[in-house]
Amino acid sequence: MQLIISEKSIAGERIAEILADGKISVKREDGAQFFQFAKDRQEFEVIPLRGHITDLEFPKKFANWYGTDLKELTAAEILYTPSEPQIAELLRKKAALADKVIIATDADREGESIGLEAIRYLKEGNPKILEERAYFSAITPKEIKDSFSKLQKMNYNLADSADARREIDLIWGAVLTRFLSLMSGRTGKEFLSVGRVQTPTLAIVVDKEKERQAFKATPYWELKAILEKDRKEFEAMHKNARFLDEQEAKDAFEKASKAEHGIVEKVTKSKRSLAKPVPFNTTEFLRSASSIGVSPGEAMNLAESLYMQGFISYPRTDNQTYNATLDLNEILNGLLQTEFSALSQKILSKGKLDPSKGKETKDHPPIHPEMPAQKSKLNDKQWKVYELVVRRFLATLSEPCETENLSVEISLNKEPFLAKGQLITKMGWKEFYPYSTVKEVILPELNEGDKCKKVKLGNERKETQPPARYSQASLIKLMEDLGLGTKSTRAEIIQKLYARQYIFGAKAIEASNISFAVIDSLEKNCPTVTKPEMTSDLEKQMDDIAEGKKTKEKVVQDSRKILLEVLEEILQKKNEIASELRQGLMKDSILGKCPKCEGMLRIMFGRTGKRFVGCTSYPKCTNSYPLPQNGRVTWLGKECPQEDCKAPMISVIGKRGKYEMCLNMNCKTKALWKKPAAKTAAATSKPVKPAAVKKTASKAKISKPVKTKIAVKKTVSSTPKASAKAK
Repeated sequence: MQLIISEKSIAGERIAEILADGKISVKREDGAQFFQFAKDRQEFEVIPLRGHITDLEFPKKFANWYGTDLKELTAAEILYTPSEPQIAELLRKKAALADKVIIATDADREGESIGLEAIRYLKEGNPKILEERAYFSAITPKEIKDSFSKLQKMNYNLADSADARREIDLIWGAVLTRFLSLMSGRTGKEFLSVGRVQTPTLAIVVDKEKERQAFKATPYWELKAILEKDRKEFEAMHKNARFLDEQEAKDAFEKASKAEHGIVEKVTKSKRSLAKPVPFNTTEFLRSASSIGVSPGEAMNLAESLYMQGFISYPRTDNQTYNATLDLNEILNGLLQTEFSALSQKILSKGKLDPSKGKETKDHPPIHPEMPAQKSKLNDKQWKVYELVVRRFLATLSEPCETENLSVEISLNKEPFLAKGQLITKMGWKEFYPYSTVKEVILPELNEGDKCKKVKLGNERKETQPPARYSQASLIKLMEDLGLGTKSTRAEIIQKLYARQYIFGAKAIEASNISFAVIDSLEKNCPTVTKPEMTSDLEKQMDDIAEGKKTKEKVVQDSRKILLEVLEEILQKKNEIASELRQGLMKDSILGKCPKCEGMLRIMFGRTGKRFVGCTSYPKCTNSYPLPQNGRVTWLGKECPQEDCKAPMISVIGKRGKYEMCLNMNCKTKALWKKPAAKTAAATSKPVKPAAVKKTASKAKISKPVKTKIAVKKTVSSTPKASAKAK
């Protein structure tokens, strides 16, 4: 018998159906599913995994955050333990009955690492089992059958590079997360997460917010004229564009006001060619998906599901140039069976295809459609992503968009104004890709010496705007430019920042006060952790592992040494760091004035880890309120409108959207829901309805601040796994 290992169930079932020509049996043993088929007198069983089936953990003696010496943790052994014991046991059991295994996981570093995990369990059951590898970029009949007819060897260097990243992220995340959490007194589920990639990414967002806060608006004035010729009105702007001096703007306005007509001084015609877009790599796909309302994390999940069903190619790639072996005509002919039939026929009618080209790499081909999909067979979001991929593919095979542009200089009493027109002469790729539009501005027939009636003249005062905040799409692009993370992990890192309430905002990313506290303290006391250079250098070393230039053991050991140096540096400043973090967190947790005394209300955490609102004057004032246990809570800066209440009003943002509520659960004021937000990364967790929290009110007690010593023996243990997975 031969075993085939797939990365997930949907992929395994499809691979089995392709290889068996549709005749398969679905089996289950001890809670684990697999697929059987026979071909050419040979028995096959396809065992699907669930992604990684092995967790990386420290020995149990390091589980106690308070009792662990962090210096010792930097050198701690890393254990590989099964996270899916039923699948691990099935692999051991089936290996004893098999003579060969074919690894058919995703063809990238992570897929290689996942395949190696399976091999380790298989060899526990049968040390002599032969192993081979099937590499493919799409789960289509052609790709799968070709890959299984040309089986290769496992790339252990590639697997080692992925495992090196996992080990390094575990060590860095656990050590630095525990340090900051203990220093701040924020343990339990509200721990302060720090990661090798996560923290410099957060620093980018915080630095942008600081740039915006430091920004000083500069006033400027714009002169705009509405002119008319042949009963057609059009707009002309003063040639200076912006006047920084108010008096100069007034003088120009008064002078132009005296003119009844504008005189056309010069007409310049030009042609412009807008090059067609290059094929999708992962980063550009995620950016484009974000522009149509699909967050990067969701877009990657949707693309993965389409890939596993065989509709698109593998969505994790850096390549922007189609391989010479890719049959573009075959894909186009397949699309004739879909809603894109007419558009595909237009491309086919051109004859020879000339696809656009971007960056060329040796990994998977650019993201493109593989098999035709019917809209009725996909859900709305899947179809939205599939359509995006199809239209991008068609656009790369079309022609440039061409425009004719007019620049008309017009004098109003010798004050120079400029009117600009644009006419699309050839739609080209814009016909296929409506996500990128070009605006037409039609001017009347204008020639030198023509008079244009002045209809209106305006002098508008404006102000320069602060630099725009990052969107998820622009942040992913910057992460790529700085070497932070990989094409597979960048969207996930941003999701973690949302989930940990470091950032918020669906379209424009904003940093919370907690983020400022964490980044300010680290930038002041240990800037290495917040800069991209160290993380980028480690990524290059992982590339060296993949290419066989360095060993996993060497890179991980060097990383441990760097981490120890960082830890020693921050341990020397632990008192300053603790003070800065607590002050910053105090600011973030304030929810207004206490209605019963002169104190302030702030978010606190009970002994069970549940959050509530208590008074800073405790124990003199014991006023407290329960809180929803999930979602981002902020003070609205106003009191409850009920005369007999006056408790602060807060907003809660969660997966269901945003609502405003009074802290007093006994108040008559109802929770006021705002327009529910779409399920994006900005929505971090499902808010609890106010009425549901009332039960916890009597249990809420103000706990004393936790004493923070790095290696103090205590019995308290606090979510070591959570920090272990910080990246």
